[in-house]
Amino acid sequence: MWFRRDLRLEDNPALIAASKVGDVTPLFVLDPIFLQRSGEPRLAFLFRSLRELNRELGGALVVRVGDPVEIVPRVAKEVGAAQVFASKDFAPYGQKRDAAVAQALEKVGVKLNHVGSAYAVDPGTVRKADATPYSVFTPFSKVWLAHGWAAPAKKPSVKWNGAPSVVSEAIPDDPPLTTKIADVGESAAWKRWEYFVENALDKYKEERNNPDRDGCSQMSVYLRFGVVHPRQLLAELEPNPNHDHYRSELCWREFYADVLFHQPHTTWKNLQPKMDSLQVDTDAKAKQRFETWCAGKTGYPIIDAGMRQMLATGWMHNRVRMIVASFLVKDLHLPWQWGAKFFMKHLVDGDIASNNHGWQWTAGTGTDAAPYFRVFNPVLQGEKFDPDGNFVCAWIPELRDVPKKFVHAPWLQSDRGLFAQYPEPMVDHSQERDEALSRYKISGEINRSVV
Repeated sequence: MWFRRDLRLEDNPALIAASKVGDVTPLFVLDPIFLQRSGEPRLAFLFRSLRELNRELGGALVVRVGDPVEIVPRVAKEVGAAQVFASKDFAPYGQKRDAAVAQALEKVGVKLNHVGSAYAVDPGTVRKADATPYSVFTPFSKVWLAHGWAAPAKKPSVKWNGAPSVVSEAIPDDPPLTTKIADVGESAAWKRWEYFVENALDKYKEERNNPDRDGCSQMSVYLRFGVVHPRQLLAELEPNPNHDHYRSELCWREFYADVLFHQPHTTWKNLQPKMDSLQVDTDAKAKQRFETWCAGKTGYPIIDAGMRQMLATGWMHNRVRMIVASFLVKDLHLPWQWGAKFFMKHLVDGDIASNNHGWQWTAGTGTDAAPYFRVFNPVLQGEKFDPDGNFVCAWIPELRDVPKKFVHAPWLQSDRGLFAQYPEPMVDHSQERDEALSRYKISGEINRSVV
């Protein structure tokens, strides 16, 4: 059993299939590519999750470091396995890796079986009547819902044939962390889910956008590593408006995975080629602006609070992610790819499909693209979704003594002494909004002239 993004024993179709064949060697391969691309918080979460999985396996987990194309056939040969089971990976890198692993296994007489995936409905399944994929969320979601999904399965009875009899490398120590990341393991995931159900799910429609409240499930990190499966969460939902909104959020995750599956080049390139002509800044001044944004020192409280939350916890509230992204692409006029890469480096729940297509949505270059004239005003967004400034003050202690009416625009207060440690706004939003609209308009005119 080759574990990847399915670090759980409950409702794991690949593990169930493997258990029906015979004794199972549980393997996890620490791919150097993942190790290089991941930030310290995500690596720490992975290493802790592997330790927890190993505990649940009674110490049987076999861990190896190296290229899966070499490691998986080697371990299969060592233990005399005739078959390897794994969940199917639909991301661009994962597909290429698995094809190479399957070929390498075939050379040593071993078959790679893909059973299940990280999705309730596999990418590529939901299509239009003419068999073409959807590029707009709403019609996709209707077909996705109508398609349905299997009920969660119970943990199988497995006879493990792994460590210590099979050589296993040590799970690396956690990198030094200044962040406080989520607890790991299936028990921790379900504990968080139960808290969400009891305290926030029935208010989800109204309060999911408010970062000052603990109104999000925060299951994204557990879904990212497959500690829980979306099918398990969907089984917990009922037919009512609040549950419907949460179900829709799970669908957005699967929609973006579907888009990336059909158009893998959109990982880092615009889904809409017509937006390639949009002018973005990449000079030395732009790079300085980017560093200020990364550090959470823009002078706009809701932006800085979101960035500091991510740097401190490896997670950022979804509404704040949109506000922060809008500021980067439409106030600072920087490439969305810069922000997407920074998020992937620091978010524990970083998922390439959801992250990068979420950024493209905000930048107006992707699916269901936000109209170019939709430019989030960071002050108004803060006042609407964090009306008392509780979220801002939790992450920006410099502003805790500022009167509530000024907390989202502290520069409007005459007495600078109260918040002298907090920077002035790095740009004038109204001016940069006009500049953004001008650039988007010019881009549109260029494309119309080409057509």
